[in-house]
Amino acid sequence: MTSPQDPTNTTMGAVDAHGSDKARDGRLDTKASDVYTVTTKSRRTSFRAVWWRHALALLCLAFALFPIIFIVSSAFNNAGTLSTSGLLPTRPGLDNFNDLFNDGARPYWAWYRNSLIICGVATLATLVLGAAAAYAFSRLRWTGRRFGLLFILLVQMFPAMLAFIALYITFANVGEIIPQIGLNTLWGLLLVYLGGAMGSNIWLFKGYFDTIPRELDEAAKIDGASHARVFLTIILPLVRPILATVGILAFVGLWGEFLLASIFLTQAETQTLAVGLYNTREANQNEYFGQFVAGALLASLPVVLVYLSLQRLLIGGMTAGSVK
Repeated sequence: MTSPQDPTNTTMGAVDAHGSDKARDGRLDTKASDVYTVTTKSRRTSFRAVWWRHALALLCLAFALFPIIFIVSSAFNNAGTLSTSGLLPTRPGLDNFNDLFNDGARPYWAWYRNSLIICGVATLATLVLGAAAAYAFSRLRWTGRRFGLLFILLVQMFPAMLAFIALYITFANVGEIIPQIGLNTLWGLLLVYLGGAMGSNIWLFKGYFDTIPRELDEAAKIDGASHARVFLTIILPLVRPILATVGILAFVGLWGEFLLASIFLTQAETQTLAVGLYNTREANQNEYFGQFVAGALLASLPVVLVYLSLQRLLIGGMTAGSVK
């Protein structure tokens, strides 16, 4: 016969189980508190070791943001002078923009239009010419290929200012025969920009083109594709990062270019933003300072929009093109 279960033993087992659970929970709580204490101490130790990095980063951030905040504040300050400008506008308003847009002696929107035309056309032409030349250097084999690459690299070592006098004399004489591309013309300045935009861009393009497998070209040629078809339908879609990179560099560089533009463009209607705003500041630095910062603030918008729209392609294009 089986004896019935002793209720005393059952009760004692439940008590023991309950006690063991409490003990286990106590040990887990102790371990959790120990881990939290160790983690907190390690974080404090690591922060003490790198606090100076955070302080340096904040200092650099403040140094970078100071001119931006100052320009924005001055642009919306109705006082409109350099002496009354500060980090906070004393008389907020839009008077500086109204003065900028309604100044008959300084056609701001004409400058804006000229800069957009020059930078847009020059950037597009730079991409087309640079990519086509780099494709020939990267994919084709012809006599003088290596010498051509080295010659382009050698020419880039000379400062561009050495050619300014020769360019001025050349286009002054050309303008007497063909006035459309002489001095004080946008197309003449555009030709000058395109003449100096090939060297470094070709090397960037070629470095990226070399990373694309040649088997793609060979497969397309077997199917009857010409070099032009291979370049347009196969290579260009694969090199969008480097196209974006060169496009950004070309657009930003031409948007802020001042030396050549100030030499070639002397009439107010044909000047670019860089030249026009500089002349506005030089006319009376204190009186026209409000117009100057308002124009500079609006002039920064195209560059910001270009960077924001193409930033995801910028890093990949620069690294892949430079490693090769």
